[in-house]
Amino acid sequence: MIKVLFVCLGNICRSPMAEAVFRHLVEKKGLSEQISVDSGGIGSWHIGEAPHTGTRKILDQQNITYTGMKARQVSEKDWHDFNYIIAMDDQNINDLQKINSKTEHVVVAKLMDFVTEPKELEVPDPYYTGNFDYTYELVSEGCTHLLSYIQKKHNIQKRRDINWVEKD
Repeated sequence: MIKVLFVCLGNICRSPMAEAVFRHLVEKKGLSEQISVDSGGIGSWHIGEAPHTGTRKILDQQNITYTGMKARQVSEKDWHDFNYIIAMDDQNINDLQKINSKTEHVVVAKLMDFVTEPKELEVPDPYYTGNFDYTYELVSEGCTHLLSYIQKKHNIQKRRDINWVEKD
């Protein structure tokens, strides 16, 4: 199973949005048995909290579930548990490197790194900008490209159930 962790500063806006969007895409493609997803934050300020109301509102508008999601802090253990640690901006990358700089068995990258011609190199934090719609636009684009990348790199396709009846 390929495991993806999305990371932002507090784990209430961007990374839970990315977790929900990516999970939605994975489920739509029938890949839930092959790809799992989670999110975490650099800081501990919001541990245990649900996603920000702005994140919940945009996800509700898009009919994307965030049920049961609670903020948590990234830990060194995540480098052992995940194949991909996907940050929202350069500061997240710098902070992740302070937690663990060993990346032999995990890809640590920004979400927008997977977009060929991104509008932005980083996903702006709507906690400060207030623009959850734009954040959603960028996150959706990044998640779509990230999923395509993972599918190609790991040769992941929807598993088909073979239902057949042997004839006499």
